[in-house]
Amino acid sequence: MRFKNKIVVVTGASSGIGEQTCLDFAKRGADIVLLARSTSRMEAISKKIRENYQTHTLVIQCDVSKKVQVLSMSKKVFDEFDHVDILVNNAGFAIFGSVKDLSIEEMEEQIKTNLFGAIYCTKAFLPSMLTRKRGHIVNIASVAGSIGVPGFASYCASKFGMVGFSQSLYHELKGTGIGVTVVSPITVKTNFFNHPSFQKIKLNYIPPGLSATHVSNAVLRAANSKRLEMIVPFYVRGAVWLIQTLPYLLNPIIGIVFRKHMNNLEKTDNQV
Repeated sequence: MRFKNKIVVVTGASSGIGEQTCLDFAKRGADIVLLARSTSRMEAISKKIRENYQTHTLVIQCDVSKKVQVLSMSKKVFDEFDHVDILVNNAGFAIFGSVKDLSIEEMEEQIKTNLFGAIYCTKAFLPSMLTRKRGHIVNIASVAGSIGVPGFASYCASKFGMVGFSQSLYHELKGTGIGVTVVSPITVKTNFFNHPSFQKIKLNYIPPGLSATHVSNAVLRAANSKRLEMIVPFYVRGAVWLIQTLPYLLNPIIGIVFRKHMNNLEKTDNQV
């Protein structure tokens, strides 16, 4: 995978998959634009990149859920670089809770960041890619973009949307020189579960997570791939296929398991 002198924009770059992706692209000679809401954390990552890999970095504070900030950010990027080669739409988060318990603002916030953030950034950088007839957009979705999980309705909606958006864009851009690949991992060992809403979940209820490095490696492969979707790890594709092919058999089982857990959580809350 050759990324020497490529310009790579990474959203959600302050931690987890985003941080590791920045480091791994930089290790291969790419110049990195780091985008996130936490400037101090990005500055520390930027310093690490410059000291270890001697590539150019640009840190921009940006809440991708706000299109005005994305527009301002893109102008700063093009003031520094004349183009962008790779866009990694990674920013995202989840709030655990049933639809009846989450506020509409909590649900909107997830969808705005996870889905509309990717759409805003794509709209900001796609015209330049089309002009140059080259580039690649890597969208980070999730296995939750193929399987509806109780307690994660808003998050799943955003990731289902990310997969659908990526599929449509992939077909629209066929033959233009711009690639689109969606990376869909299972759970990842990052600060994803640091949100207060996860405090009452027993973590043994959640499947073992991948390392951020594992997913980052997939992102780098995706940036050179002609494939539409990469499910990580690869064998999970079989589970997704089964659920989509035999929903009448597997959906009831999934529902029973998750509803049991949700009911146990409600009983615990009522006892407090």
